[in-house]
Amino acid sequence: MLPPRDDLNFLLFDWLHAQNLSDIPQFAHADADTMQAMLDAALALAEAEFLPHAAKSDANPPQIKGGRVVLMPEITQALSAYRDAGFFGMGTPLDEGGLGLPYTLVATLGGIFSCANVATNGYAFLTKAAANLIREVGSEDQKRRYLPPMVEGRWYGTMCLSEPQAGSSLADIRTIAEPLPDGRYALRGNKMWISSGDHEISENIVHLVLAKIPAGPAGSKGISLFIVPRLQVDADGNAGARNGVTLIGLNHKLGTHGQVNCLLGFGEPEECIGELVGAPHDGLRGMFVMMNEARIGVGIGATMGGYAGYRAALAYAKERRQGRAVGERDASSPMIPIIEHADVRRMLLRAKSYVEGGLALCLYAARLVDEAKSGGVVAAESQALVDLLTPIVKAWPSDYALEANSIAIQVHGGAGYTRDFPVERLWRENRINAIHEGTNGIQAMDLLGRKLLGDGGRAFVLLSARVETTLAAARSDDALGPLADILAMRWANFAPAMQAAGAAARTDMDLALANAYLLLDAMGHAVVAWLWLDQALTASRLVTDARGPRLSLLQGKIAAAHYFITWELPAKDAQLVRFTALDPFCRDLHPDLL
Repeated sequence: MLPPRDDLNFLLFDWLHAQNLSDIPQFAHADADTMQAMLDAALALAEAEFLPHAAKSDANPPQIKGGRVVLMPEITQALSAYRDAGFFGMGTPLDEGGLGLPYTLVATLGGIFSCANVATNGYAFLTKAAANLIREVGSEDQKRRYLPPMVEGRWYGTMCLSEPQAGSSLADIRTIAEPLPDGRYALRGNKMWISSGDHEISENIVHLVLAKIPAGPAGSKGISLFIVPRLQVDADGNAGARNGVTLIGLNHKLGTHGQVNCLLGFGEPEECIGELVGAPHDGLRGMFVMMNEARIGVGIGATMGGYAGYRAALAYAKERRQGRAVGERDASSPMIPIIEHADVRRMLLRAKSYVEGGLALCLYAARLVDEAKSGGVVAAESQALVDLLTPIVKAWPSDYALEANSIAIQVHGGAGYTRDFPVERLWRENRINAIHEGTNGIQAMDLLGRKLLGDGGRAFVLLSARVETTLAAARSDDALGPLADILAMRWANFAPAMQAAGAAARTDMDLALANAYLLLDAMGHAVVAWLWLDQALTASRLVTDARGPRLSLLQGKIAAAHYFITWELPAKDAQLVRFTALDPFCRDLHPDLL
């Protein structure tokens, strides 16, 4: 089920004031009417072309026939319609042939398609991310030859990082890039877990590949980045002869069956030609341009997967009749919808707080990305904040939107455990998000080691100032004041946690990182609680003049904020205490005891 338009309108226009992004010169054309039109177009296309084959593509995964990957025709049809509507270029600047939309809207539109069919949307998502990397890091010649067909949706893109012996440990990759006399490189090696790695949907596939140039620095400092197209591209940008990229096999996944995932070979048996992107041995910097966007995208995708499950469970709970009200003794009386049972309402509210809170988190981060393009002090602060929040944006929704999917199965009861309903599929599809684009454990270490401590705590100070602004406003609201007090007390507990982390960083960083996930989880909850309180403030200002469904939506936002801050946030107190103590137990636990 797709996200309701009224919720998107609240988040984008009432809360985030996305319509004001047109004040940034490069987004001047993206006024409120344009944004509304794009939302209408995305919802219509997602419902017509993406949603109908979501279950079918799950039941009919890609196959290799005659050495080629064969996909369901509905996938190609949906992506062709997506291309014709211009969605491949929705974030591309106007002067490069795109729609030039702000990232806040781009993220929302991407979320709509992900909610409808995350597997089919995956092809487009990776292509846009790959194009953005080339735009940011590639040479003018590379941009001239590769960007137009990718923006148009004729060529697709991938990200080739992992190898069979090295998943997230990129320092251990073995793919080699030998320099050639003409300035290009001959690549040789294997890449594993390559989403969209081989198919016949597009005219060409542009692989972005991490490899090492011989005699370069050891470890991650010796990694370079290369453009490796499936079909070689000449000086005029025309695709020609087949490059030496070989499909070795398909990976058979738990979910997202419709998006092909491959083991690829480079340079065997035929020569594989690649172009260096950026400077030699500086590949990770370039790849992180793609990965940071991908991590926000993972958060949005995870959120929307959970959102779809929540909406399905809500609809089921309103229709499914079972049992009678507590105290009803007449067995002949009609059964009641299960939403009338308090425990079912509790589960649904819990799921609502996770998915709507997660969506607020992702879209807030997306707006920071746009603000970072505005120039001046605001831009610098926004960039610092988005850098700080990115690990949380990736990790928190991929943990808790998944929990919303589990709740959706529980609401359905035994029916939720069958393929007759979509909720089991949505859970399977969402489970990958805590793993890819850097596991949540890696995100935790990134948050602590680089984002919180790396700049002397400046970004956390900026974040705390924004939290305090919300707290001050909430204290003037009689209904929200008690929620502000609860959040203020929990937020204050991060000060000793930061002091403990800083001290450990100087003496025993290994100990701090061993406990990093506790901090990530607790901070994720606190940030989402803050955003819930901020949404409740907006809803409280609007609720007086609201009627009908609008009134229910606003009251629902306030109810979810109350639940999350009073029920969910205090549950993380023990984790923050444990982190602050920097308990060495798990670090020192001998593997033989497991």
